[in-house]
Amino acid sequence: MGAGEQPVNRKGEYGKLVRDRVPQIIREDGAEPVTYIAGPEEYRNRLREKLGEEVAEFLEADDSTAPEELADVLEVVQALAAVLGIDAGQLEKIREAKASERGGFADRIVWTGNR
Repeated sequence: MGAGEQPVNRKGEYGKLVRDRVPQIIREDGAEPVTYIAGPEEYRNRLREKLGEEVAEFLEADDSTAPEELADVLEVVQALAAVLGIDAGQLEKIREAKASERGGFADRIVWTGNR
């Protein structure tokens, strides 16, 4: 993105949620970022948008870049959990309970309907 350009998300809104160190990295590269701190509702909405963005990047990744993209998805999931007042340990307990009740995906079962 060049000087004076503004990022636009899929909804046509200006700006995009970035990782905490991105403004510092931009400064180190010789540019001056224009930023603001999102309020709680906007933050939650932008995290949801970011989750979709990161999932799309994961789906487009090859096997060599997929782990990095998956880590980005996890970062956003953890931020969303924090917004909901859930820490990583609580989220893992919820995941474990669902896995105990309904199973995981390790068995690679594909459902094609009922008879």
